[in-house]
Amino acid sequence: MKTAIMDKKKDKRNKKNNKNYKKTESYVPLKGVFGNAIDYHIYNMSLKDKMMGFGIGFGVGFIIIYVFFLSIAASVAVGAVVGVKAIPIWQEYKRKKRQKELLLQFKDMLEALVASFSAGRNTVLAFADAYKDMRELYGDAACITKELSIIYIGVNQNIILEELLTDFAKRSGLEDIESFANVFEVCNRRGGNMKDIIADTRSIINDKIEIEMNIKTAIASSQNELHIMMVMPLIICMASRSLVESNGMNIFSVLIKLAALGIFLVAYKLGKKLTEIQV
Repeated sequence: MKTAIMDKKKDKRNKKNNKNYKKTESYVPLKGVFGNAIDYHIYNMSLKDKMMGFGIGFGVGFIIIYVFFLSIAASVAVGAVVGVKAIPIWQEYKRKKRQKELLLQFKDMLEALVASFSAGRNTVLAFADAYKDMRELYGDAACITKELSIIYIGVNQNIILEELLTDFAKRSGLEDIESFANVFEVCNRRGGNMKDIIADTRSIINDKIEIEMNIKTAIASSQNELHIMMVMPLIICMASRSLVESNGMNIFSVLIKLAALGIFLVAYKLGKKLTEIQV
């Protein structure tokens, strides 16, 4: 009996240690075949990005606290705290935005590949044509252009195309690109119809994007209502400012306003979860 109890305690300690290890374990960015590629799972912020995130957070925090409490010192203090907290939120927003742009660019790359295969080009030449098309369409700074440049250089250095695509898919963090890379690897080795495979992948991505746009259109009114309801407390406080100034600021009113801010913050988070639908 004692042995069983000791074993249970030992298992609990091991689980706790494993959880702590996972928390402290840091993510190692993927560098790609040549060691200089982009890992789309993370977004490395520049000083401009950090200043933008801090500025947005500071502005929101400052305005809300000043409208509610009419205190510049408290507004600056809270604005600074919110600004620091807003930097990782802005980083996550930029990361997701870059991945969405990459998916749209990848769709255009598939269309270029289908056109090349229709013209009778082989797989390697089709990717070379797609690289040229993406350079003309998006420029050299675009993510898809950089990825096709890596593929183009890698193929010329006798690196297997499937390996280059698999590396790109792992770094992209997008299921559509990972699925395409897996199917491409199997079909290219077993002699599948590459043109039909790429055309089907393009159609699936198009359908997914269209469904996502329809969902966004359907819930756009609800999102607008949510934003309006979050602005209403500020408008009410500004309209009743003369009443607040005449009665002064006391502990009771401060506690009520803090409670109201907490309620609206929880309501906003719940509303965001309800109006965000992943496809």
